[in-house]
Amino acid sequence: MLRTLGADVVGMSTVPEVLVAVHGGMRVLGLSIMTDQCLPDALRPVTLAEIVEMAGRAEPQLTALVRGVLERT
Repeated sequence: MLRTLGADVVGMSTVPEVLVAVHGGMRVLGLSIMTDQCLPDALRPVTLAEIVEMAGRAEPQLTALVRGVLERT
């Protein structure tokens, strides 16, 4: 259904966390790393090691992005 509506990615918990943060008066910047695919027509098991590897590969770019944002605040 989400793919039909045009979604490329679905987050698992970002919205509830942002709602709580905003309710608490916090400013929010959400960043996500896609660590695995869950394609209904091509499901396959994924291991924790694969997820950790993907997160590790994204870490340098995410760190640079966060540093850049912090330098502007």
